Parts: sequence; C-alpha cells; structure tokens
Amino acid sequence: MCYFPKFSLFYQMAIKFQYNKTSRQQLEKQLNVRVRALPTLQSKETALRMEVKKAKNEMKLFEKELEEKIRSYGKMVGLWTEFDASLVSIKDVHLSRQKIAGVPVPSLDKVDFEVKPFSLFNQPKWFLDGIQTLETLAEISIKRDFYELRLTRLEFARKKTTQKVNLFEKVQIPGYQDAILKIKRYLEDEENLSKSSQKIMRAHQEQRKQEGNSLW
Repeated sequence: MCYFPKFSLFYQMAIKFQYNKTSRQQLEKQLNVRVRALPTLQSKETALRMEVKKAKNEMKLFEKELEEKIRSYGKMVGLWTEFDASLVSIKDVHLSRQKIAGVPVPSLDKVDFEVKPFSLFNQPKWFLDGIQTLETLAEISIKRDFYELRLTRLEFARKKTTQKVNLFEKVQIPGYQDAILKIKRYLEDEENLSKSSQKIMRAHQEQRKQEGNSLW
C-alpha cells in the first residue's frame, strides 16, 4: 500500500496533475485526444515521406535531363558565340497551390518566355533553333529549381509531423497513461484505507458494546 499527500503535485513528462478524480478525468480527456489524433498523424507522415521521395526523384530526373541537353548542345558551342542570348527572357512563371497531406505546396503550371524583335537577315539558319534551345534549357532549369523548393517544404513538413508523432507516441501518451495509473492506484489505496478504518472503528464499537453488556 502506498500513500501520497492528497493535494501534492506530480510532474511526469511535463504533465502536471493532482491526485483526485477531477484531475484524472482531465488527463483521460487529453489522452483520448492524442490517441485519436495519432493514426491521422501517422498517415500524414507516411504520405509526406512518399511525396518527399517523389519530389527527390522528379528533381533528379530534371537534373539528368538538363545535363543531357547541355551535353547534346555542347557540339554547337562554337556557334553560340554568334547568338545573342539576351533576345530570350522569362516573362512569367505561372504557379498554383495544392495541398499534399494537408500541406500547401506550389505547383508549376507554365513558363512564358519573351523574345525581343530581331531580323533574320544576315543571321544563320539555326538562329530560330537557338531560341528554342534556350527556352528548353531555361524551362528544365526552372522545373528543377521548383521541385527543389517543393522538396524543401515537404521535407520540413515531414520532419515537423515526425516530431509530433514521436511526441505523442513516445512521450505524451505514455506520460498520460502513467499519470492516470498513479492517480487510480492512489484513489484505490485511499478507498481501501477508508474501508479498513471503518472496519476498525466498527470493531472497536462492537468491542465496547460487548464490554458494557458484560458489566451488567
């Protein structure tokens, strides 16, 4: 049998409580909130892990594609000295927003380019192809950078979710369960002590009654 001061405060895993029924009910409510939320958080973590992996793969594909394009155009490096790269610029990048596992992330829709007016007179016949090549390289590069940004946001959300899962699963839920068990044991001990005291009092009263009767 263990005894605790009735109004003492106990700290367990940053959980503060008193040894009474009201405190136990409050702890049980907090425990139930976390127990119900944990499966949702675990599902969110799993979904984010998959999306992080997907974003990494997409980024690697664009990096590989960019390297291959640059390598294939490397044979034309001597011709690029004749080309004015300032003719082509990015006019606009169209983004939208979507939610993945409850996390808002940007989605790349379209890249608009602007080409300055120029004359084809005295220009090589591959000049128009050069413009298309610059647009292709720029668009692949933008997509790669976009997925890198997407990856950063998803990875941040995944880490925060993992931290919360670990907090609930390994710290708070066991902490609340332990605190509730301690209160339950204390109340049981207190009840048993009260019953024992009542039995002893009745026994004393019965004994005194019998002793009084024996005098007569």
